[in-house]
Amino acid sequence: MSIVLESSMAMATINEMGAELSSFILKETEVEYIWQGDPTFWGRHSPVLFPFVGRLKRDQYEYEGNIYSMSQHGFARDEMFTVKEYDKTHVVFVLKSTPKMKKQYPFDFTLTLTYHLVDAKLVINYQVETSSNEMYFSIGAHPAFNVPLTSGTDFSNYYFQFNPSKSRLKIPLNGPLIDISCKTLAQTNTAIQIRRELFKEDAQILETSGFNEFSILSDNHEHGVSLAYEDFPYVGFWTPYDKEAPFICIEPWCGVADDIHATGELTEKIGINHLKKGDIFKREFTISIF
Repeated sequence: MSIVLESSMAMATINEMGAELSSFILKETEVEYIWQGDPTFWGRHSPVLFPFVGRLKRDQYEYEGNIYSMSQHGFARDEMFTVKEYDKTHVVFVLKSTPKMKKQYPFDFTLTLTYHLVDAKLVINYQVETSSNEMYFSIGAHPAFNVPLTSGTDFSNYYFQFNPSKSRLKIPLNGPLIDISCKTLAQTNTAIQIRRELFKEDAQILETSGFNEFSILSDNHEHGVSLAYEDFPYVGFWTPYDKEAPFICIEPWCGVADDIHATGELTEKIGINHLKKGDIFKREFTISIF
């Protein structure tokens, strides 16, 4: 089942499976901004990454002396969420731990996702709670945006714009894992033309702090998309280089893939979030289309 939100300017569709945003359309122009999931390139739209972001070393981790296995990006994207609230402009989805999940992830959790449509802006809120004494987790977004957005343009007619305009640290990938020891300074203090070669070594990963806004724009037309947030420590930019896919992902993350030197001990994982019983973890980001 899909939930449709509608404002005077836009329509957004979110699937109960994975609480995944699958469409975001500007009503005046009927332009679709979300990748429609052609499996030839990539069969998803905007999966929720939980309880891990990226790949674990050897696809496993250790907690309190036990070894657990987990595939890339966790299991939430493949679970059916429950609709808790729903009206014309907002919907609340909930996912709770089950005995099956606890075989992979030994914590009792409640994950709540809220989508709120205001004009042509979609505000997405993440909330994590636990009834375990403590919980270690990562969470992130993976929205894919159509590039090109309109007919008569192609991939190379678009560019990234960064706000604030400043340099950020870039974390390289070594296979599916990060290599934190080889961070470099990325030139995000200026607009960057979008080229396939940017993704030759897979995703571009940046460290971020405070407020950040990343936009995909073109000089060929007035349409574009931006994603803004506060206090997500990482962001990834990705498109499958070898397939020349017509989309780009902008991915705010609270967490990151394992480092090549990771011990596998969950409490030592780079970027991991530690939540105590009774505490609530909240993050929010906004997708704007125009």
